[in-house]
Amino acid sequence: MVEDSWRRSFEAHPRREDAAVTSVLAADELRGYRDAHRLAAVTPLIRELLVQPAAEAGTVVAIGDEAGRLLWIDGDPAVRRRAEGMAFLEGADWSEASMGTSAPGTALATDAPVQIAGAEHFSPLVEAFSCTAVPIRDPLSREPIGVVDITGGDEAVSGYALPLVRAAVTAAEERLRALAVASRPRRRAPSSAGPGVLSVTGRDHGVLRCGDRTLSLSMRHSEILVLLASNPRGLTAEELADRLYEQAVPAVTLRAELVRLRKVLDAFGAGVRLESRPYRVEGLEVDSMHALAQLERGSHRLALNAYGGQILPRSDAPAIAELRDELSATLREAVVGSAGVDVLMSYLQLPEAENDAEAWQTALRLLPPRSPRRAAVVAHLERLLIA
Repeated sequence: MVEDSWRRSFEAHPRREDAAVTSVLAADELRGYRDAHRLAAVTPLIRELLVQPAAEAGTVVAIGDEAGRLLWIDGDPAVRRRAEGMAFLEGADWSEASMGTSAPGTALATDAPVQIAGAEHFSPLVEAFSCTAVPIRDPLSREPIGVVDITGGDEAVSGYALPLVRAAVTAAEERLRALAVASRPRRRAPSSAGPGVLSVTGRDHGVLRCGDRTLSLSMRHSEILVLLASNPRGLTAEELADRLYEQAVPAVTLRAELVRLRKVLDAFGAGVRLESRPYRVEGLEVDSMHALAQLERGSHRLALNAYGGQILPRSDAPAIAELRDELSATLREAVVGSAGVDVLMSYLQLPEAENDAEAWQTALRLLPPRSPRRAAVVAHLERLLIA
């Protein structure tokens, strides 16, 4: 496990000396962020169970979010002051991408309890410390929402440390479960408006509609939904990350984004559900997939009606770019190769057809000699030839 973590750490930091905290939230920003975080509801419980035993053992307790940012630190004051020398601070980013191998970051990267002793740490700054960490999960979805860590000397990886942290995390998850059940809203009656429809063609970000309800999504959330809808059997976090990011990104980064997306969909409440293990989306139709299905049936006009332009034109996600190029090329080949002139003329209004000289020449050939639309086509071709 440590060896695998070091490999990931070297990908982020070719030199061990470069692994250091570079991001620390300002006090005001940290206060607002952690007060709004779900772990705020169970922090008093975790402190009650861990802080006093940790202080007596000469260690400190840290609670971090799902991305590895430390939100609360408490325990032995002397150890806390020493740990500040390696930026073990409230608000600091202790993910693997930032610090390399450490208990908080590696526990989140592997989604498993971790003990890291002394020189097993990747960053030389941390070699004087040892630590034990356990991810804390949403009790319903089982997605990681944070991490609980004990840091100090050899005591932090002693035989009692891991069972103690596990017991505190289990108690915190049970408290979260009780809070979730108590605050769970009554389920909406099934919508008679049918599934949610996600529009992503010709848009920089998706718009989700269900009946008369509309939700504007971020580009990243739009990308995730398109890829999951395109893979109905589901994708693991690692598979989804490979499709979303141009460079290797820890799965924990994506899991945090998926937690946020699930909250957005749950709040929208229109029957679109994000499932996990593997990740998949239920109750969703996507306009790009509808356009492709119509093309496969030979319904060129219906396909063009569903197609508003290229899929998320500004997205640089590798799999989105592949889907975008595939649909654009399939539509062009179908319309230019065999569609009627009226459908072709509609296709030429799309931004991607503006400089397609072959498509404009095909339209000129198909238009009747006395058609009033020929003049506009000729003028457009002349501009293309001059350019």
